[in-house]
Parts: sequence; structure tokens; C-alpha cells
Amino acid sequence: MHEQDEHYLEDGEEEFVSKSELKREMHALQELGERLMSLKAATWEKFNFTSTMMAALEESTRIKSQNARRRHVRRIAKLLRDEDTEQVQQLFERMDNEHLQDVQHFHRLERWRDRLVEEGDSALNELLDEYPNADRQQLRQLIRTAQKEQLQGKPPVAQRKIYKYIKEISSL
Repeated sequence: MHEQDEHYLEDGEEEFVSKSELKREMHALQELGERLMSLKAATWEKFNFTSTMMAALEESTRIKSQNARRRHVRRIAKLLRDEDTEQVQQLFERMDNEHLQDVQHFHRLERWRDRLVEEGDSALNELLDEYPNADRQQLRQLIRTAQKEQLQGKPPVAQRKIYKYIKEISSL
């Protein structure tokens, strides 16, 4: 027979949680703790942790030994039981979503750069439709230079300038 732990629901009823479920919860909290420890100290402020949790997180920056770090992750996981882990998860999801959006934007700009170099004026016209504030003459010069560099096997300096310029106009 498996050991079970009793948890009480808000209305006073007992709920039985298996030992396996408790272990899964603790492992999830440890993963959350590891992820928290990997963040920069300035980011911890967003989570509105208790002073005990903040002190433990700050202490984690000084730990170098792998064994000590593993023990500290377990300590942080135990402290997380008293924190609003739902809020922590939501903040992580928001941070992950922002990162994903940044990566998608980065890839979109790269595709524009590649199309401009490969297709020339037809891609330039489409870009100008999307970003009418872009300087056609400057972009045409950069495209021609990038195409020459590509033919001559030179480093893609002009392509980097195209990317930088597209990034600049897309953020306006």
C-alpha cells in the first residue's frame, strides 16, 4: 500500500495525495527554482517574493559547488511552497512569449534582408509598401553593395547594414 499525505480543501474536506504526486510537485518546484536562480537579480523584483525567498535567491549567486547548488535548489523549492507559484508561472510564460515574439521579429527582418538582396527592386517595392518612411535611395545603394559583396565573396557588411536599417524603420 502506498503512503498518502492528507491535504485539506478549503471547505474542510480531506483530499488524499499520493507520495508520487507529492514528488512530482516537488520536482516541478525544483525546476521552477532552478529557472529562478538562472535569472538576473533585477528580474526577481518582478515576482514580489517574501524577504526570505529574496535572501535565498541572492544567496544562490554565491554558490559555486554543484552539490551545494543542488541542496540550495531544494531549499528554494521548499520556500516556493509559501509563494504564489501561479503568479511565477504566469510571469515566466509572459517572458517566454515576449522572447518568442522577439525571435519571430528577428527572423522576419532577416527574411526581408535576404529577399532584398536576392530579388532587388521587386522586394524593395513591397518593403516600401509596408514601411513607407524608408529611404528608397539608401536601400537601393545598400542592396547593390550587398549584391556585389556576395558576388565577390566578401564579408556581408552591406547585408548587416540593410538588417540594421530595416530594424530601425520597423521600430518607428
